Amino acid sequence: MALHPVIADVTARIVARSQPRRAAYLQHLDAAAKRGRVERTQLSCTNLAHAFAAMPDTVKIHLKEASRPNLAIVSAYNDMLSAHQPLEAFPAWIKDEALKAGATAQFAGGVPAMCDGVTQGQAGMELSLFSRDVIAMSTAVALSHQMFDAALYLGVCDKIVPGLLIGALTFGHLPAVFVPAGPMTTGMSNDEKAHIRQLYAEGKVGRDVLLESEAQSYHGPGTCTFYGTANSNQMLMEIMGLHLPGTAFVTPGTPLREALTRAAAHRAVAICPGGEHYTPVGRIVDEKAVVNGIIGLLATGGSTNHTLHLVAIARAAGIDINWDDFDELSAVIPLLARVYPNGKADVNHFHAAGGMGFLIRELLDAGLLHEDVTTIMGQGLRAYTEEPWLDNGVAAWRPAATTSHDSGVLRPASEPFSADGGLRVLKGNIGRSVIKVSAVKPEHRVVEAPAVIFHEQDELLAAFKRGELERDFVAVIRFQGPRANGMPELHKLTPTLAVLQERGFAVALVTDGRMSGASGKVPAAIHVSPEAVSGGPIAKLRDGDLVRVDANSGELTALVAEAEWAAREVVSANLESNDFGVGRELFAGMRTLADVAEHGAMTFHHPLWRD
Repeated sequence: MALHPVIADVTARIVARSQPRRAAYLQHLDAAAKRGRVERTQLSCTNLAHAFAAMPDTVKIHLKEASRPNLAIVSAYNDMLSAHQPLEAFPAWIKDEALKAGATAQFAGGVPAMCDGVTQGQAGMELSLFSRDVIAMSTAVALSHQMFDAALYLGVCDKIVPGLLIGALTFGHLPAVFVPAGPMTTGMSNDEKAHIRQLYAEGKVGRDVLLESEAQSYHGPGTCTFYGTANSNQMLMEIMGLHLPGTAFVTPGTPLREALTRAAAHRAVAICPGGEHYTPVGRIVDEKAVVNGIIGLLATGGSTNHTLHLVAIARAAGIDINWDDFDELSAVIPLLARVYPNGKADVNHFHAAGGMGFLIRELLDAGLLHEDVTTIMGQGLRAYTEEPWLDNGVAAWRPAATTSHDSGVLRPASEPFSADGGLRVLKGNIGRSVIKVSAVKPEHRVVEAPAVIFHEQDELLAAFKRGELERDFVAVIRFQGPRANGMPELHKLTPTLAVLQERGFAVALVTDGRMSGASGKVPAAIHVSPEAVSGGPIAKLRDGDLVRVDANSGELTALVAEAEWAAREVVSANLESNDFGVGRELFAGMRTLADVAEHGAMTFHHPLWRD
């Protein structure tokens, strides 16, 4: 089927808007690619001897020859975080398979992997967003030894995959294969978990009940099973052609997971420079692939965090996208999946219902994806309509399901859950923001109520406990942007605001901070830009101002007389408490450098990435 005209138009505008930066990026990529077939031939004998001194003889002999490709392994492994614990075994498999394929592999470096689930509502969350840029820089450090001809990136969660990809794109001449670890098996149902959280917020159950509920939900190795940022990352890598097909949601600790990891090493060797399938990552991540990524997020109800991360990823490849692109595409992309928090199912149910292979085929056949893209599998996205299986212990592929196995979780494009993608831009005299409405019931999508101003999320929780919020109101949580305190997620507010909504009150959230990828049924205008600390108009709001949050019309407005609004001073806040403790001292420079949210909140000063 012909490509939808809106997708064609948005893509054409992105291409035109990006042309100078993209051309400069590709020029740098091509210059790096011309240095030689095997990267390490640029090194002196002393350099090279340092690089293979610790290698076993079977590897050392090949590295001395400087004729066979050498793969970098860049990993976010640690054994504290369930999503990354399975990665411990991956390097040995990759090294083994690289040798079988006539290449070598070295563990080039590790990157930090922090967990928003552990830091949620804590001071450490203020390091979370900027950890993405630290990961990108750590990736660059790992690859800076100029020993590598391709790289395999092992990472899963919220900031880690975006950081790895930004780092990979700075070495855009090198092929890149992203290797997922997979979700943990299904635990307690998401509905039951959310119910217990609300009971705890109301003081009806104790911490012991809450902790047992959480432990039954997050119970083993693998990614959390709700469709937050971590699993949105995995969807994104697949629909952009950076995973092997169908690998995103295969659980860890299974023979298929190992076989797929080994197959990833073979594919990385196959697309190295010098071969007929040479595929640099900077060519894969082009304007069409980025648009496909946006479409995947919209069609699945993916994480709002990618209105930051995908912008930053695109910029790293010299591509300029903005929230209007998301908004315009959302109007024509149907919602085909209902995965918690947008539904009751988890990602294991989504995968069993047909998963990514079914979803991508439906979008392609409906003219809702660019098919003519480059992936690690070669030309065209059709390869991603297949699913993996074990054929005598080796990964093989077959056509994915042609019909959904559960229409309550996954639907064809002809029978979507919603005609649009549920992500919208709100704008008005308060600024620009995004709102995710795929989980918000239509009757809650317009809220007009007095503002109640807070400068910390704990202030709102304290007001709730004092009984001061039993009314209609718009909670304004400001001084939570990138420059103020690193833009932490405010998901800690979700149970409390959900309780008030269920009591019949009209409630909404307006903030220059973030919500989790698990943000749900309460309307939340997030990422408000410009942020308060930069003098954004959100800092003009006062308690009692009537505020309209309208997800239908795209309005975010303080209903204050125009002359009065223009004359108002912006307020300031004492942010000294954000400067110390839990490592925040080390991130002061990044807070100073942070760009606005719509530009990805990047902290890099680079001529291709900043306006």
